[in-house]
Amino acid sequence: MLTTRGGVRVLAPSDLDDFLALAGQDPVVNVFAIHRAMTTNLDPRWLGGEMWGRYDGGELVAACHAAANLVPVQAGEDDAVAFADRAAAHDRTTSTIVGPQRAVRPFWERLGDAWGTPRELRWDQRHLVLDRAPLVTPDPEVRFSERGDLDALYPACVAMYTEEVGVSPQTSRGSGDLYRARVVQLINRGWSFVRYDGDEVVFKAEVAWATPQCAQVQGVWVPPHRRGEGLASAGMAAVVALVLEEVAPVVSLYVNEWNQPARQAYESVGFIETARFATVMF
Repeated sequence: MLTTRGGVRVLAPSDLDDFLALAGQDPVVNVFAIHRAMTTNLDPRWLGGEMWGRYDGGELVAACHAAANLVPVQAGEDDAVAFADRAAAHDRTTSTIVGPQRAVRPFWERLGDAWGTPRELRWDQRHLVLDRAPLVTPDPEVRFSERGDLDALYPACVAMYTEEVGVSPQTSRGSGDLYRARVVQLINRGWSFVRYDGDEVVFKAEVAWATPQCAQVQGVWVPPHRRGEGLASAGMAAVVALVLEEVAPVVSLYVNEWNQPARQAYESVGFIETARFATVMF
């Protein structure tokens, strides 16, 4: 039974197969949502929120992950508007709205000021993909991170997050502990990569989400005083090689349009643009 406006209702574990079929129409762009669905079984207790589905004639045609991150899935403009109407009826618990530009923009335009003024709007982010050997020789010093790397790696992760997001992950009480736990989790999963020069971390990156079809990389970072030396290109080539061998057959990421050095590094490795993303940050 539908419980909302625009044919939108909360999905349940019984809807998992339908959701995976929908998101599987573009398993690379939808890697985050697929990962979340597979690891939570669409149970709100584990999602920390809800997965909304929009129906047309009884068929699931679009979805929206609505938790700490709000992420449209296979949503067109009409779907985004329907999800925005549902969102407007609730207080904001989301810190980021992110996903394909074609859905995020009409969602935010419809939602207007109902959720308050965002901290930053990033309307033009390039979604990049690589599914073959990198064009750049991988840096042989890049390796999977280990628990013994944590004391050196964690400050690098904090520096990257602060630079990229604009606020420290340690700003609120307890947030530092949560962020450190996330770094440890990625190390334990074999999703964290590091490169040292002596005792200094000079390159690091992580796999944020992974499915059998794709792994999405995030947190690529080189300390400011070591940029321009080719560490990012060779480091990313190494990450791609390791991910393709050990994690998933496709590597994806997205990068801000204005970040020309990063875009050039990814292009040199062989990444190609397949979609445009947008992010609204609170």
